Amino acid sequence: MPSRRENKALTKTQQRKKEHLELCLDSKTILSPTGSGLGSYTFVHNALPDLDIDEIDTETTFLGKRLKAPLLISSMTGGFSLARTVNRNLAAAAQELGLAMGVGSQRVAIEEPSAAESFQVREVAPDILLLANLGAVQLNYGYGLDQCRRAVEMIGADALILHLNVLQEAVQPEGNRNFSGLTAKIAAICRDLEVAVVAKEVGSGISAEVAVRLARAGVKAIDVAGKGGTSWYAVEASRAAKAGQPVDVSFADWGIPTDQSLIAIREVLPEMTLVASGGIRSGLDMAKAIALGADMAALGQPLLAPALESAEKVVKSLRSIIYEIKVAMLCVGARDLGALRRTPLLRQSL
Repeated sequence: MPSRRENKALTKTQQRKKEHLELCLDSKTILSPTGSGLGSYTFVHNALPDLDIDEIDTETTFLGKRLKAPLLISSMTGGFSLARTVNRNLAAAAQELGLAMGVGSQRVAIEEPSAAESFQVREVAPDILLLANLGAVQLNYGYGLDQCRRAVEMIGADALILHLNVLQEAVQPEGNRNFSGLTAKIAAICRDLEVAVVAKEVGSGISAEVAVRLARAGVKAIDVAGKGGTSWYAVEASRAAKAGQPVDVSFADWGIPTDQSLIAIREVLPEMTLVASGGIRSGLDMAKAIALGADMAALGQPLLAPALESAEKVVKSLRSIIYEIKVAMLCVGARDLGALRRTPLLRQSL
C-alpha cells in the first residue's frame, strides 16, 4: 500500500533519510576504509568434532526473548515510502526465522506523524523482538521520556535503542552537536521507561570507559557498532559532494575497530549483554564475534538490496548467514553458543 504522503513533498528530515538509503546501497562509497578487525582472527580447525551439524543449537535469549539465532537485523531506515517496503520485508524475514530487528531513527516520525507507517511492521512480524530507535542527542533538543514512549508505542517495540552518533552529527550540515550532559539524561530514560534501553554507536565504536558509564546509567545492552562497516562520516561526505560542497576526508578512518571495542568492553563488563556490529558481513564474522565475547551479532547494509526486492530474498540471505554460523561451530566442535564463546581464536600477525 503506498504511503499517504507518496505524492507530497518530503520534509527535510525525510529527504535526508531517503538520501541515506540511496547512498547505503553502494557499499564501495560508504564502507569504512579499514576493516572491522575480525579478519585478523582464525579459529583452530577441529577435524574430528564428533557433532552432527543438524544437532547444533544456535538459539539464544536476548533482552528476555528467545531467538532462533544470535542475529539482530540492524537499524537502517524509515520515514518514507520505500523505507516502509524495506522495513516490512526485513521484519517478515525476521518473523519467519525467529530473529530480532531494530528500525531506523524514528525522529522523522515524531516530527511528521504520517511517516510512522514506514516503521510499523507488527502486521507482518507479530512475534519478533523489535527495537525502537531514537538519537540520544535528541535528549538535548527537546526530547524526553514522552518522545521515547511514543517511539516505543508507535511500533509496539520490546525495547528502545538510543543511538550515539557524535561524528555523524558533527559533520552533518543539519547536525545536532550538543552532547553535553547526556549521560545523566540517558540514565533518567533508563530509570523511567517501561522497556529496556539499548545503547548503540553507528560505526565509530564504544570504548570501555564509555561502556562503564552506560552500564551505570542503566542500559541493558550495548551494541558496539565499531569501525569497519558503514561509515556515516562517508555517507555525510557523499551527501556534501552531491550538493557541491567541499569534502573533508580527515576523519575517514576515525573510530574503534569492532574487535577492539568488543574485547575491551567485555573485559570490564563481563555480565553486560553485548551486540557486535560494524563490518559484520558473514556468519563466520558472527561466529568470531561471539568467540570474542559478543552475545549477539548484527548487520544491516548487506540486507538492504535484498530487502528492496522481497522478504523471500532477505530470508535467503539470512539463511545462508545462519548456516555459516553452524558450519563454523561444526568446524570448531561447538555444540551450542556457550561452547562457541569458550572457543579460542588465533590472531594473525599483520
